[in-house]
Amino acid sequence: MKVALAQINTTIGDFKNNSDKIIAYAERARSLACDLVIFPELAVSGYPPRDLLERKDFVDANLKWLNHLVESIHEIGVICGCVDKNASDTGKLLLNTAVLFENGEILYKANKRLLPTYDIFDEGRYFEPGIICRAFAYKNRRLGITVCEDIWNHEDVCSIRSYNVYPVTEMIKDNADLIINVSASPFNIGKSKFKNKMLSSVEKKYKVPLIYVNQVGGNDSVLFDGVSTVFNHKGEIVACACDFDEDFVVYDDAALSTDIHDVSESDNASVLKALIRGTRDYVLKCSFSKAVIGLSGGIDSALTACIAVEALGKDNISAVFMPSEYTSDDNFEDTKALSENLGIELTTIPINAIFHEHLKSIFPSSAIDDPGVTEQNIQARIRGTILMAISNKHNSLLLTTGNKSELAVGYCTLYGDMNGGLAVISDIPKTMVWDISRYINRKREIIPSRIISKAPSAELKPGQTDQDDLPPYDIMDRILTGYIEESKSSDELAGEGYDLEIVKDIIRRVDLNEYKRHQAAPGLRVTSKAFGEGRRYPIARKF
Repeated sequence: MKVALAQINTTIGDFKNNSDKIIAYAERARSLACDLVIFPELAVSGYPPRDLLERKDFVDANLKWLNHLVESIHEIGVICGCVDKNASDTGKLLLNTAVLFENGEILYKANKRLLPTYDIFDEGRYFEPGIICRAFAYKNRRLGITVCEDIWNHEDVCSIRSYNVYPVTEMIKDNADLIINVSASPFNIGKSKFKNKMLSSVEKKYKVPLIYVNQVGGNDSVLFDGVSTVFNHKGEIVACACDFDEDFVVYDDAALSTDIHDVSESDNASVLKALIRGTRDYVLKCSFSKAVIGLSGGIDSALTACIAVEALGKDNISAVFMPSEYTSDDNFEDTKALSENLGIELTTIPINAIFHEHLKSIFPSSAIDDPGVTEQNIQARIRGTILMAISNKHNSLLLTTGNKSELAVGYCTLYGDMNGGLAVISDIPKTMVWDISRYINRKREIIPSRIISKAPSAELKPGQTDQDDLPPYDIMDRILTGYIEESKSSDELAGEGYDLEIVKDIIRRVDLNEYKRHQAAPGLRVTSKAFGEGRRYPIARKF
């Protein structure tokens, strides 16, 4: 059998464009004499549709466009994901379904059995799990069609199995000789190695080929890397799509040739690609075309600007530099050099006079020689107001520039530097900000070297550096990873050699600033545990 893997970037609820892509790729596969073309999970509606699934008109539109696909595509089999209605009188109203159709007829439906409800997933809220796991006879093969999570419960790889069934085993018992998985599996750092190990182990155990077709692109905070893959019966990769772009690969079990496309060579490369793709998709799918960024002369805003330029093009990015009396000469020079290197427009708006007018109006009798937190926050909020005004005036999306380390411990100002529509690097710890910035400079200097080497500072009072208030970032980031991503306690972290008082102080800051994160702009998710929907902590608590 000759099979095409169509790795597409869908937009939630954009049924026409999603369907047009499916038709175009199906035609491409047909022209190459493919027997079957496979698309990702919920390709018709886009994934994840969340509470749109509670709207009858959304579900009906999804089924209407599925019927359009069935009627429009001929002379090739198609497998694609869609939302289906549950015909049973009990259970949830909907099913997460993979449909096989050909020449105007739906031949088979495979309903997702394993519905994840961890991290960002909440599929049990909407869908009824499938019951039947059977192989389906098609063109002299027996297809075992699964949907995403259905294949992530393999006993030889998963130390903790989340479900008491494994659909693949049941399909193998029903003599499946080709396992197909339509997927919308989100990206996070390190996941690809585990995924390949898991998929390969399935092949080695059951000795049948496996085809994995994954969604690509960004929908809100969630990023999908694609990397759709075919493993042969020996567990070897014989076809593989690229990461973070739409792609099309062909697997022919009668041929010995391979169809393997390039993927990122390192975590820094893949995270950078993920953030570029996520920024582009978020801005464009939200019907913007331009973005505005506040540059400070620091590394966070520099990295955000580099990502934005790659995502949207230099002509669609405007930068604003808002110096105060505390801004160093270095930051004037470095901001100018960065904007020139990127080829973006730079506007300078000094805030000193505005700042002092605010102080006169609010605290007329106070002299400010050493600005405290209140005065520092006023500066940040002046800058935030200026950026929002420019965003509104020019219909440009404001990108916030804070990193995960700062957001974790509250080293950011509500209604100030937290203003914006997308927090591009909010899931990147500070140490990785430096690593990715060096990676960007690997061929030529784009980010001025002094921005990378200088001590980080908010420059909201004389001589300020981040380490006046925070531990060194290399230590703090390791503690934050342990607490946020690995759910370790203070005692567990202290047992790994970290100073207990430092650990307690960092955890106290994380817990204290939960209210800020509840009001933060959506951020692009790249770690195993990001702030937002994947980490649902109460604000008011005593634990």
